Amino acid sequence: MLPLPKGVTLTQKAGAVSVKGPKGELSRPVPEGVSITAEADKVTVLRADDSRQNRAKHGLIRAHLANMVKGVTDGWTRELEINGVGYRAEVAGDTINMALGYSHPVAFKLPKGVSAKVDKNRVVLTSADRDLVGQTAAKVRELRPPEPYKGKGVKYVEEVIKRKVGKAGATGGGG
Repeated sequence: MLPLPKGVTLTQKAGAVSVKGPKGELSRPVPEGVSITAEADKVTVLRADDSRQNRAKHGLIRAHLANMVKGVTDGWTRELEINGVGYRAEVAGDTINMALGYSHPVAFKLPKGVSAKVDKNRVVLTSADRDLVGQTAAKVRELRPPEPYKGKGVKYVEEVIKRKVGKAGATGGGG
């Protein structure tokens, strides 16, 4: 059983379920062997039988529904941190313009449904769709992944970079 907050509606049609709320509308197909029943303030996910596949589908669609409900009510955010001398980012419309140590500026176009905000060296991505905001954050990080020697690059805020010792530290000094 999944509670439905006020202002959130759930509709089903043609093997798909859609959730609508103050932050937007999301839809997802419902696999066979799983059914969804919606009441006034709660949603119940039921499976046809206790086969291994149906149990897996049951848990999957229940988790997706919970993520969709949270997305249309509160939204999802993902924070990235840009480290490095001269590394910076700014948002212009639906594009993030970044200087990441390359000989050219990098322009990353945001997908529809994702918005970005830059505060000093942090990029905050927000969306109602959890999958989309996570995938977008991964693509931005991929533009310049953090390197292990100085830690320069784009990383998730909660990510810990395992640092390596350079050449001088490995030999025990110069000479």
